[in-house]
Amino acid sequence: MTPARWTTLVVALLLVAVAGVMLGTMKLPPADVLRGLLGEGSLTNVAVVRTLRLPRVVLAMIVGAGLGAAGAALQGATRNGLAEPYLLGVSGGAAVGAVVAVALHAPPVLVPVAGFAGALAAIALTLIVARAAGGQGDARVVLMAGVVVGAFANAAIMVALANAQDNVVRGALWWMMGSVSDASWPQVRLAALWVAVGIVVLLALARAIDVLALGEDTAAGLGVRVARISLSVYVAAALLAAGTVAAAGLVGFIGLLVPHLVRVAGARTHRTIIGAAALAGASLVVAADLIARVARPPAELPLGAVTALIGVPFFLTRLRRLA
Repeated sequence: MTPARWTTLVVALLLVAVAGVMLGTMKLPPADVLRGLLGEGSLTNVAVVRTLRLPRVVLAMIVGAGLGAAGAALQGATRNGLAEPYLLGVSGGAAVGAVVAVALHAPPVLVPVAGFAGALAAIALTLIVARAAGGQGDARVVLMAGVVVGAFANAAIMVALANAQDNVVRGALWWMMGSVSDASWPQVRLAALWVAVGIVVLLALARAIDVLALGEDTAAGLGVRVARISLSVYVAAALLAAGTVAAAGLVGFIGLLVPHLVRVAGARTHRTIIGAAALAGASLVVAADLIARVARPPAELPLGAVTALIGVPFFLTRLRRLA
């Protein structure tokens, strides 16, 4: 990818981030927003800008970066253009772990850990189902296995919430639809740690993913330990899914969409694809969250619904090409 296209990605991210801080259900003049960022002006403006909008935008960036990087790596490692954490059931498994941790009143720092365990279990179950169907190498079979595991995860969450109080159920359902509305700086720091570790691991594996994308037999012939690299990619993707789900709930189709966009933009090696997908994913989630806030004020749309409206048509187009 050319330097100009990298610059475009960075500028686009900065523009949507600025828009995310400037716009919202409460209208503020640009001068008041700037003063609020500096800690000046009325206490209300400062609270809106620094306590509500800014951490929300930063958390959306972190979630988008994690989902974009995970989707790029999974598509390369599985040679499946439809692979991404949400469609493969990984995010659903992470959601089960996170919901169980919340239901057991676990400390917030342990929620991503429980999500990580759930994501790993979902990956294993998806691969087992695909293998049992005799089509682990078939993109459509793996996709259907992921859909089945995701449906099972949703059922497990419903069972876990069956005896919960009404307000807990409403909050959990909203969280399952995806939202960064409750973003706080401690939450941002925790999510940033998980996502940063996952992306660093994937970037370290990028050259091996390049070879793995040529096919398992070719990769093995070139000295790549296929099983070990594939497992490492799945674990890193599970780490990213756990961090993003614990922070923002279920946000789908980002990991599906942005890797294709950056490939069209000229990204070829997986180090470039993963990095560019992280930037593009961050921009897309911030933009989607902004739409969720301003589309129907004062009500707020679920973030996951907005990303689905963007991603489903693209998914159907890609699926048709596999038919």
